Amino acid sequence: MDFFSILTLLGGLALFLYGMNVMGDGLEKVSGGKMEKILETLTSNPLKAVGLGAAVTAVIQSSSATTVMVVGFVNSGIMKLSQAVGVIMGANIGTTITSWILSLSGIQSDNFFIQLFKPTTFSPVLALVGVAFLMFAKSEKKKDIGTIFIGFAVLMFGMESMSGAVKPLADVPEFTGILTRFSNPILGLLAGMILTAVIQSSSASVGILQALCVTGAVGYSAAIPIIMGQNIGTCITALLSAIGAKKNAKRAAMVHLYFNIIGTVVFMVLFYAINAVVQFPFMNQAANAAGIAVVHTTFNVFATLLLLPFSKVLEKLAILTIRDKEEDKKETEATGMELLDSRFLDKPALAVEQSRRVAVEMANKVKDAINTSIGLIEHYDSEKAEQVLAEEEQVDCYEDGLGTYLVKLSQKDLNVKDSHDLSIMLHCIGDFERISDHAVSIMRSAKELYEKNLKFSDEALAELKVITKAVEDVVEAAVKGFETKDESIARSVEPIEEVIDELKIELKNRHVRRLRNGNCTIEQGFVLSDITASLERVADHCSNVAVCICQVQEDAFDTHSYLEKMKKNSVEFQSITRVARARYALPSCISVKN
Repeated sequence: MDFFSILTLLGGLALFLYGMNVMGDGLEKVSGGKMEKILETLTSNPLKAVGLGAAVTAVIQSSSATTVMVVGFVNSGIMKLSQAVGVIMGANIGTTITSWILSLSGIQSDNFFIQLFKPTTFSPVLALVGVAFLMFAKSEKKKDIGTIFIGFAVLMFGMESMSGAVKPLADVPEFTGILTRFSNPILGLLAGMILTAVIQSSSASVGILQALCVTGAVGYSAAIPIIMGQNIGTCITALLSAIGAKKNAKRAAMVHLYFNIIGTVVFMVLFYAINAVVQFPFMNQAANAAGIAVVHTTFNVFATLLLLPFSKVLEKLAILTIRDKEEDKKETEATGMELLDSRFLDKPALAVEQSRRVAVEMANKVKDAINTSIGLIEHYDSEKAEQVLAEEEQVDCYEDGLGTYLVKLSQKDLNVKDSHDLSIMLHCIGDFERISDHAVSIMRSAKELYEKNLKFSDEALAELKVITKAVEDVVEAAVKGFETKDESIARSVEPIEEVIDELKIELKNRHVRRLRNGNCTIEQGFVLSDITASLERVADHCSNVAVCICQVQEDAFDTHSYLEKMKKNSVEFQSITRVARARYALPSCISVKN
């Protein structure tokens, strides 16, 4: 094997790994994160967990990626450790699909139709179709499908390059001698484990082994222990991802390791014990790509069938390894910032969904803060006032943490839908944070009224109730529109905001008339002015949120131009505004008494 053959081998390996990565990314985009979201709604049924784990891994082409996601889910509290065990087992089965795809390259027949199933036949066609989709298709989904086709073609080209480069090694005694040593189960297991730990993909390491099979020098006696080691080596990715995670997340990674170690030990003990008695004839035969796929699948199905009934034992074993302290024994649910796990950033669709959950939770806390602070104007309560302050502090934390997470996420390769969702969140979380600030301002005005024993007249309170009801409704509409991404709900915000502006002016005019007649004090007027100013600003921020939801589809965020155009040219807007004016009409000003 000369220098140029080594270059070809390395180039083929690079293309193979790159093609696998590109194909996996394309499959992930086409699935739109749906597979990952299914895992979150997982029931405690072990069979369903195994099936879903296998399905997700078959789609994203990586058991390591699935296991890392599971570690993230457990770390954030979305998934319990007991649920994770079945998914991890299923992931090991799902990862075998890659070896079956690669085994198609070994098809040998002169039949035209059978030849069509060979990857070397159809992968060039897929490459042409993929390039056409990428260059000419306008649909993002077609572009993603094109990426999958090109990734597969590159993967198969890399596989063929590797196979071609190593084929001459069949005549090199030193190479044959090295592989013969791997017939020793311990050495073979270590070799497979180290190779997979380095490249962090059992699918890729199995593919490399399948490529080596073309030399005819890889017998089943060497291939079987190498495959066993590959299944253990793939655990390194989950173990690394669990560093710094919570204890249950570390336990999920340990479950993955124990599953593969126990499965490997039992399989090898049984296999070699039976082989010592019956002497399997295929052990001395040269392995082929299809045979490697059979062994890979057989082991993972065997390990799952063996250990699934003992999933609780695996869970307890992981708990014994990663022990609890007394204060850590209470398991917490997924809330707030815990959902923003850095492990999800490698799966952008999932990360966007998790970010949306946090943003919606943030928006609902803002709504609660506003409603609570408005209630304090008439009935002040110190405990509720503290609640408003606590919610505002939480919202501040949400804005900081979520904003940082979204900036990191924006650097990932997102599809159009996820990119729009991310843009909406980036634009809106600042407005929600400002609304919570105004909730605190309203609370402090209510506190001032209480401490100074100031009271508004019945007429002033009745007028204030009208504008506060309008603000509660506009906040409700903005939050609901944000949560559901419903443009029709978002469009109902601006007419109410317009009416709130008018109400603020009218409330000020009525207060001035009462002041001139000596029926109101300046001090009361200052407090009233502070409250109405805060209410108007809350409505302004709700308007910003609503405009963002409506404009994001056009990739434009010129709020002023959008509102000006809508107010001038929209018959619908004028009609809704008239209805809002009637709904939030102030009581007749029949008295000027305060």
